[in-house]
Amino acid sequence: MTHTTFNFKKLILAGGTTFAMLAVPMALNSVTGLNLGVISSAQAAEDGGANKGGAKKGAANKGGQGKGSDKIFRAPVAGEEEDSDRPVWAGVKGGKSGGGGKPAGAGSKKGDLYGDMVVLLRDANGVPLLTTDGLVQVIAYVYDATGNLVPLKDASGNLVVIPYVDGELATSIDGVAVYSAEVDLGRLSVGRAPDKVLTHSLDEALSKLTSGTVTLDSSGRLAVDGVTIDSPLENLALYDTYMTTGSLPGVTLPTGFNPASLLAAASDKYGTITVDTVVYMNSILGINSGTTYFDFSTTNYDRYTTWANAKAVVLVLKDGVYVPTEVNLYEAVFNSTNWTDPTTVGGADDFATAADDYRAVIEFVHDNAVR
Repeated sequence: MTHTTFNFKKLILAGGTTFAMLAVPMALNSVTGLNLGVISSAQAAEDGGANKGGAKKGAANKGGQGKGSDKIFRAPVAGEEEDSDRPVWAGVKGGKSGGGGKPAGAGSKKGDLYGDMVVLLRDANGVPLLTTDGLVQVIAYVYDATGNLVPLKDASGNLVVIPYVDGELATSIDGVAVYSAEVDLGRLSVGRAPDKVLTHSLDEALSKLTSGTVTLDSSGRLAVDGVTIDSPLENLALYDTYMTTGSLPGVTLPTGFNPASLLAAASDKYGTITVDTVVYMNSILGINSGTTYFDFSTTNYDRYTTWANAKAVVLVLKDGVYVPTEVNLYEAVFNSTNWTDPTTVGGADDFATAADDYRAVIEFVHDNAVR
């Protein structure tokens, strides 16, 4: 697999100043001729949220059958247990829906980030865009005819933000009920645990990575002597360290390594990773601090370059029998469809899309693994 190179300098926003260039179209506070629609996975990363309110698990990026192929991939085994190191409390949602407009940003205490984790209007680096009063701009969501929560757009296709009334988020726009969309961190919520939890996991991961030859498995995860580092806690600890320092102590990383794979391996296989997921996690972990945000400005991701030649051996149904078969992951997972970056430069959307693509590949390989 081929990946881009990342830089690790922090972006410091003096006085809270944000980029002038937006990652998404500026939203309107009041609109007519509303246009409602479900956004695609690529748009989701750009808009700051995806698959809210009942979208099927893994639907955004599961490619299903390859184009022009009669392959039927193995379904998950009923009752199959998830990773054993997932804590029982890791699936608790990140914050209540309908949060109140408290500016997002990392404090020094993880407890400061328990509530109001909602989808926000952000710039190209993932930094929340504020109102003139210094409040975050919360993207408006509505329920469509099928009961799904979808982002509200105006007649021109621009995202709409919820206006503030006396310092509180309004409950409707032009008579249409609107809601904020919660960012569900799922298993990544373990990042809120005491520091000693990730410290122990980091020690465990580094003891493995320094004991043998480090390579990448078929899904892009780190492996030692052919054994994948698949513990979510260990991957989250490695992500925290790598994003903070730009390296892993004592580890020579293989060609093609992408830190987005660490966040993917730490997340729920059947969830979705968006820009909001990345920025909130970076704040919780302390990768962001106050008005200092990780600099994604030189981060670029190309799905085709990364996955076009990537292959994995999975179970494929042939003549009524599941047979271990080598498949092309770009075809099998992404239906040979590249991701189109909606911005002309790199940014947080590139990193979030890369992470979600790794998550989708991990899901596919896991569900169809040869056992």
